[in-house]
Amino acid sequence: MEPVLIERTIPSTGERIPVLGLGTFGAFDVSPRSSAMDALAEVVALFDSRGARVVDASPMYGQAESVLGALRAERATPPESDRMFVATKVWTQGRQEGIAQMQRSMQRLRAPRIDLMQVHNLVDVDTHLHTLEGWKQEGRIRYVGITHYHGGAFTALEKLLRNRSIDFVQFNYHALDREAEQRLLPAAADTGTAVLVNRPLGQGDLVRRTRGKPLPAWAARMGYRSWAQLALAFVVAHPAVTCVIPATSDPAHLADNLDAASIAPGRPEPDAAFARRVAQALAAA
Repeated sequence: MEPVLIERTIPSTGERIPVLGLGTFGAFDVSPRSSAMDALAEVVALFDSRGARVVDASPMYGQAESVLGALRAERATPPESDRMFVATKVWTQGRQEGIAQMQRSMQRLRAPRIDLMQVHNLVDVDTHLHTLEGWKQEGRIRYVGITHYHGGAFTALEKLLRNRSIDFVQFNYHALDREAEQRLLPAAADTGTAVLVNRPLGQGDLVRRTRGKPLPAWAARMGYRSWAQLALAFVVAHPAVTCVIPATSDPAHLADNLDAASIAPGRPEPDAAFARRVAQALAAA
């Protein structure tokens, strides 16, 4: 039996998406004419072949939007065959500046419509949410989101979830940074808001912490091959998490990530008991 990528439901519509997505921060900030494009083309091809869909970008990420747009154009023949769920962000001050930036993002991504547009790090959030609500009604975007990368913003994120119509919220969460479990993940569940998780490996901290240390025997018996896989599966185990978006430009790392978010023989979908074992193992590593 081949591994099957776990799917989750977007609460506001019932649409199903794979629980493992792809971040582009750093990884996709390359010259479109460089040799790095070859590895990224492999990444996108593998991502698509395994049924994954959600790719998250931002105008803050250098060349990432343009690179992703070029890779999509190469693969989509005809264009309507492209199944990618494209998420990007608005990251500027002012209504007109936000509109201009989002229009540039659509051009760079070569997307006449964006699946998910997010207010990046809550910059001028009220102004941009007003614009995004209008764009959603017009069909220019499908979903509205807000993001941050730091626990200091969790109170503000929660307030917006409870007082505005938000489809997606994106924030940081991993096995050794569990602040989101206190209020923000429950708030997302309460309000029917889909959750994207960034920094699931603590910007590499969890990988460095466990380098050279043996994987727990129970994890190996379940078919996990690395600490990084365990860390990703920890995030997937939370029922309020819709999609986790680790960034990579390495096809081997992506294959590892996809397997971590898949059901395989001897490995059921991760649950709360599994998450507790992972957290304990990482804390002791």
